[in-house]
Amino acid sequence: MTADDMDSGAAPEAGARNAVGDEATVGEAMAGRETAAGGETAAGERAASGERAVVDEDTAADEDTAAGADEIELDPLSLRLEQLILGAERQYTPFQAARSAGVSVELATRFWRAMGFADIGQAKALTEADVLALRRLAGLVEAGLLSEPMAIQVARSTGQTTARLADWQIDSFLEGLTEPHETGMTRTEIAYPLVELLLPELEEFLVYVYRRQLAAATGRVVQAADDAEMVDRRLAVGFADLVSFTRLTRRLEEEELGELVEAFETTAADLVAAHGGRLIKTLGDEVLYAADDASIAAEIGLRLIETLTHDETMPELRVGMAFGTVTTRMGDVFGTTVNLASRLTSIAPKNAVLVDGAFAEELGRLRAAPVSEAQAAEEAAAAEKEGEEPPSYRFALQPTWQRPVRGLGVVEPWLLTRRG
Repeated sequence: MTADDMDSGAAPEAGARNAVGDEATVGEAMAGRETAAGGETAAGERAASGERAVVDEDTAADEDTAAGADEIELDPLSLRLEQLILGAERQYTPFQAARSAGVSVELATRFWRAMGFADIGQAKALTEADVLALRRLAGLVEAGLLSEPMAIQVARSTGQTTARLADWQIDSFLEGLTEPHETGMTRTEIAYPLVELLLPELEEFLVYVYRRQLAAATGRVVQAADDAEMVDRRLAVGFADLVSFTRLTRRLEEEELGELVEAFETTAADLVAAHGGRLIKTLGDEVLYAADDASIAAEIGLRLIETLTHDETMPELRVGMAFGTVTTRMGDVFGTTVNLASRLTSIAPKNAVLVDGAFAEELGRLRAAPVSEAQAAEEAAAAEKEGEEPPSYRFALQPTWQRPVRGLGVVEPWLLTRRG
């Protein structure tokens, strides 16, 4: 595995989630209606240019009639579940939702697609909550609090994150909490009462965790030395990669493989969080994490090796870390430092941690590791002569052979271990 981006966006079934219709189809329909109402109007020009569209009552009535032909039929239980979760019935087509929100169809389409929802033509599938969401995003742009590209990023990051969360919860909760043979009901039948009970609790918990994470992220930003550091920051970045994972995929059953990946991700996430790091993303057989402090990242890397080594069900692990300037976008990290950490992981020995020269220097600056064992011996001798305690180092660094790294030139990796 490499440091490639993991795209969590999803395009769910059209009938199950809110979406907007194809903008070209909507634009043609709008133009046709306005021509029938008395020729090309200023409203049609504004809709074509991305400004707010204003449609007269006759046009709206024609559009409402046409929408019925595209109505999406859902299983009655699926529709009941959707109404339970959304808290409202379907009442708008994408065109109507954009008009009610006071935004152009083009902008509405961009927002919905950014959130990961599929186009639905002109089916009446949207609710009042969808209209309110459009108004809020557009209002932030109009007020100058967000630029339009930033609003699109907000929609995309929220959609990708919550899509993965929703899929995980449905897969896990319904599989683990519904046993048809015990209740005499099918899993589909028990889904409604289960969602009805869980939804308010999960919603409150989601808001709580989001506020906690937002507070933590804001705290990190305001502690930055200057405005430039808020975006391009110096961080310690680490990759942890399971060895011979491809062979495992051929040998293990799908369920066993899923359990192994889940156990690895859970262990890694717990260790990263417990020691003050941040889990950036998981890639099945690999996790990417970051820390503001190189000594924290070093502790996490070694803990991962030590923990998984004592787990007989886990394959061997290798870890690579680098320290330097990192660009952060939408919760992810990018840049040469990230690429270097990924390359070091690919060349690291089994059950070992490799770091780059900048990482080693930073550990020395923090007095977490000696620059060399010779220096450590000299410091210990000097301290003993003065009757003082010798410096206490947590980690040891051993230089390894210089080697070329694809795309990054020649680097000198350092083997990181615990001291003593």
